[in-house]
Amino acid sequence: MAIQKHVYDANGNGIYGETANINYFLSTPLSPASAEGVTNKTANVSAFTRRRYPGDPEPSNVSASTREFLYDPGRRNGNATPGSPFILDDGVEKRSFTFTGPFTDLHAFLVGDAKMDFRVFSPSASYEITAVEGG
Repeated sequence: MAIQKHVYDANGNGIYGETANINYFLSTPLSPASAEGVTNKTANVSAFTRRRYPGDPEPSNVSASTREFLYDPGRRNGNATPGSPFILDDGVEKRSFTFTGPFTDLHAFLVGDAKMDFRVFSPSASYEITAVEGG
């Protein structure tokens, strides 16, 4: 198992953690962002001048072009997990995650999708979350 990004809203905010650990607390399972797959994207590069060495009296011009690059929606840089930490605890299981975006968005998501009663510990406070009806 590996820590992956799981997007939980339309703004692209994400929860970073192991998929099974996150889905344990949710009535609607989240899938990793990398499940969408790696794709090739294209970007436009503007024209610019390039100096061969400092103080070059005759810099060369580079014309505008397009370039293709590999895009992975779940990619992380190194071992660091981005975002702020939070903990979910139902009295049986206690799991730690990180999130990106405002905590109010994360709290609203958890309130609307809780499978069971649990407690959320944010960096500044803790909150009781009750299970969604029928969840």
